Amino acid sequence: MSRGAPVPDTVVTLHVPFRVVKRGGRKEMQLPEGAANSRQTDSALVKALARAFRWKRMLESGDFATIAELAEREGIAPSYMTRVLRLTLLAPDIVEAILAGKQGPEVTLVRALEPFPANWDNQANELTRPVTIQEPQTLP
Repeated sequence: MSRGAPVPDTVVTLHVPFRVVKRGGRKEMQLPEGAANSRQTDSALVKALARAFRWKRMLESGDFATIAELAEREGIAPSYMTRVLRLTLLAPDIVEAILAGKQGPEVTLVRALEPFPANWDNQANELTRPVTIQEPQTLP
């Protein structure tokens, strides 16, 4: 096109089927089944894993005698630290999936901090089971 030629009016409409879901307290786009999905890692879950393994090393090295002592230094509640430290008991393949962002939408930090089986074979089933929402009970 030359400088003086007018630019034609062209309208392009693009439709992308997706839905917005809450995941770990954040909103996330979810593509339909069969669509290519380039998953990104869940930064909150990865950060919790990193903290868990760091805290485990600190306890094992003898720098801190108890979880309560370490929690005080870190400025967090001992009960929270205990739940995060439990992440060090996850099966290696689950940890690798989380770090690669391939853990599935059901596996969130909130879900991972819930009690899970110590047996590695049962962990994947427990963490990826569908979440059931119970209706609130009404009093008569």
